[in-house]
Amino acid sequence: MSEIPAKATESEDPSGGAMADATTGDGAAPAAAPAAANGVPSGTPDEVSGETPGEKPGEVSDVMPGEASDETPGEVSDVSDVSDVMPGEAPGEVPGDVVWQSSPPGSIYDYIKVASFSIGPDGLVNQWSLRAEQLFGIPTDRAVGMDPVEAFVTEDRRDLGRRKMAEVLDGREWTGVVPFRVTDEGTGRVTEGLAEIYVMPTRTEEGERAAVCIVVDVRTLRSIETDLAASQAIFGQSPFGFLLIDPDLRIRRANQRFASIFGGTVDDHRGRTVKDYLSPGESERVSAILHRVLETGDSVTEMLVTGTVPGSTERRHWSVNLYRVHGGSGRPIGIAWLATDITARRAAAREAAQARRNLALLNDAGARIGNSLDLETTARELLDVAVPGFCDLASVDLYQGLLAGDETPPGLADGSAELRRVAFASAVSDAPFIGGPKPVSVGAVHHFAFTSACADALRTAKPQSIAAEDGGLIQSTLAVPMVAHDTVVGLVQFSRTKGSEPFGERDRALAVELAARAAVCMDNARLYRREHERALILQRSLLPPGDPEASGLDIACRYLPGNTATEVGGDWFDVIELPGHRTALVIGDVMGRGLRAAVAMGELRTAVRTLALLDLEPAEVLSALDEIARGLGTPGGTQQSTRGARQSRDADLSEVYLATCVYAVYDSVTRRCTFANAGHLPPVLVEPGEHALMLDVPPGMPLGVGGEPFEEVEVQLPEGALLALYTDGLVESRDHPLDEGLQAFVGALTDPSDPLEDVCDHVLSTLDTHHGEDDIALLMARVQGLPAESVGDWTLPREPRSVGRARELARSQLAGWELEPLVDTAELLVSELVTNALRYGEGEIRLRLLLDRTLVCEVWDAGLVQPRRRRARDTDEGGRGLQLVGLLSAAWGSRRTPRGKTVWFELPLPHGGKPLADPAEALLSLF
Repeated sequence: MSEIPAKATESEDPSGGAMADATTGDGAAPAAAPAAANGVPSGTPDEVSGETPGEKPGEVSDVMPGEASDETPGEVSDVSDVSDVMPGEAPGEVPGDVVWQSSPPGSIYDYIKVASFSIGPDGLVNQWSLRAEQLFGIPTDRAVGMDPVEAFVTEDRRDLGRRKMAEVLDGREWTGVVPFRVTDEGTGRVTEGLAEIYVMPTRTEEGERAAVCIVVDVRTLRSIETDLAASQAIFGQSPFGFLLIDPDLRIRRANQRFASIFGGTVDDHRGRTVKDYLSPGESERVSAILHRVLETGDSVTEMLVTGTVPGSTERRHWSVNLYRVHGGSGRPIGIAWLATDITARRAAAREAAQARRNLALLNDAGARIGNSLDLETTARELLDVAVPGFCDLASVDLYQGLLAGDETPPGLADGSAELRRVAFASAVSDAPFIGGPKPVSVGAVHHFAFTSACADALRTAKPQSIAAEDGGLIQSTLAVPMVAHDTVVGLVQFSRTKGSEPFGERDRALAVELAARAAVCMDNARLYRREHERALILQRSLLPPGDPEASGLDIACRYLPGNTATEVGGDWFDVIELPGHRTALVIGDVMGRGLRAAVAMGELRTAVRTLALLDLEPAEVLSALDEIARGLGTPGGTQQSTRGARQSRDADLSEVYLATCVYAVYDSVTRRCTFANAGHLPPVLVEPGEHALMLDVPPGMPLGVGGEPFEEVEVQLPEGALLALYTDGLVESRDHPLDEGLQAFVGALTDPSDPLEDVCDHVLSTLDTHHGEDDIALLMARVQGLPAESVGDWTLPREPRSVGRARELARSQLAGWELEPLVDTAELLVSELVTNALRYGEGEIRLRLLLDRTLVCEVWDAGLVQPRRRRARDTDEGGRGLQLVGLLSAAWGSRRTPRGKTVWFELPLPHGGKPLADPAEALLSLF
């Protein structure tokens, strides 16, 4: 061993001017510098190594940190001659001069605690370094002259300590681990420690034996060993790429994981820069970030770096964490680089992002497609979702037969049937691309060739990929059939332009799902359109066509269905022309909604028209309707609706049909109107210059209840009066009670002279008619009676000459009306009816001629026997009168009156366009 002088020159350095040039044989001290260089924190004075007192340390050598074992340190120089060698340099790179310092670049003694003191010939401390003061906490003035055995060794070990001290003063070297204790004078606290002491015998100037002691804090040393082992484990065994980059941004150290990815050995990567691994643009960006980390000390986490590895062209992605590494003195010595390969993670993230986009697209499709029950609108909604979120161009073609209302679209066998382009959308341009297929304008009818991919998609109901044509801008196209309930209804084409990502399997599945959702919505729209058309047909068949016409009345009507799905319900109205220029006004409401109520309403309406042709009184019509309504709910009709059947406790009440109805008969000659009410709301009458009022018509029981007769009320209607019939849907809803609705309806009828169409619109706009709870029917009529000059009325005595008198009166009246073409026919028919009244009737005879849109002739008598036309045999001399009436008139009939009967016939006016029958030919046709 080299000899260390007994007294070292005093220095301001915390090491006390004495620098140990020996370390333990296990190499722990030299390894401290690399550990610090790798960012491993050094131990603190308070850390304990866990080594038991008395542990024998390794053999001492004279090797300096970073030197080879067979080299000696250089001479000690002045503090100004500071070496630039960093800790952790390769063996053999030894600086020329070594100084004891704590300034940059630092040394191993910045990490471990080394102190020195000397013992004089008397066994007492005669020199105490500053490092010793820091290690033991005893100032120099107190330590000098102190017995080290008494001061630091416990009482039970002092004898052994004195023997060892005597051996040292006898000239023997000694190395060992010694526990020690220090008492704080201020607090009295006793601190125990563990020190490795190297005692070297020396001589004083007088030649007396003394000793120099080098002390190392064992616990700090053991902490450094632990940190070094941990550093080696992390750096060497880490599954991530680990680099130590020096201040020149060159790799100082790389781990095996990094070398396995980029090839070569660990040493092959020393001295390289990021430019050797990354593209120019990426390397410049990363270098700038490294400079910033080195200058500011700010760490960088999850920095994305993209590049390739040797032997592969696949782009790889790494997540890199950077932080600045400091030496024991706090000086930055480099940057730690920790990289994780996230290529698979990014691919999974892209897949997950694409899946999320697809789910969002499907969610958007579910919210936006199918909001309308129109085929074209649904097709546009599909393209609004797909473009540009899924593709750049898209089009929808539907079978022409589907749009025309066919039950089953044609052409499912070969896919070449006619289709109509109903929608097209583009995120790039409104015009088709050059090089693509021949453009098809929206609304045009076309078909696909049998061998085309589109026809194959329609034929097989499976999506097909269409290859892009050279020179075009379209990169790929998917032809997806629109299948709903195993029926192909059309084809949708999704296209992406060059520069976009081509369609993949996920895209194909998404396209099929989008097309299927749209197809179901379109099929629902098709079914709705079909049902809507059927409902319209049903509505037209159950309600009067157009604006009804009546003699002596101006008519306007409105019908609003409560259910928009069926367009019809249980409310109805009707205007029926009766003989004698009379008119039957009917309005009713079947309880219930939907097609079931509509069917019942249709049966009742047909029954009303049939009963009206019998010319029954209003009360009699309602009584017959009541019987019919009671029979609607039984399987056998009215025959099963007997009293005993109605009393059955097992009757299904859900099959009971109830309805309300008002039946009124208006006579345009007398302007009298006879009302009968079956549980319906009262009619409203508005006279000129008066407020509207509800007519007091006794409400009978609803139709279908039975057991009660119906009453009639006759009202004289003034000229220009307004009569309104309505259903409860107009005046009643959940938000507006019946009384409030009736008052509002009466208040809305102000001026009867306004046009009826305007009055109807005003009523519907004033009242709450959009509640959708019930149907609404409104029938309004303005009274316009026949003028007196259009009526000829005479009473004839019951005698034969009255026949001739009747012909004269008819001829004179027709001449006054300028209806000469009708004179001969009218004379003949009047003569026949008056003759029958004389022969078969009773009482006085009344002749009445009425001129309106047609000419009506009525013959009244008091007889109750109704005339019956019979077919006369060839040998019969009579019995042909009523046959002649039927041949020459447009219509004829008879009706009962309160005082007998009336037989009538009707002739069209000459200017009506219908040719008149020749009386001579009619007479000859009878024989």
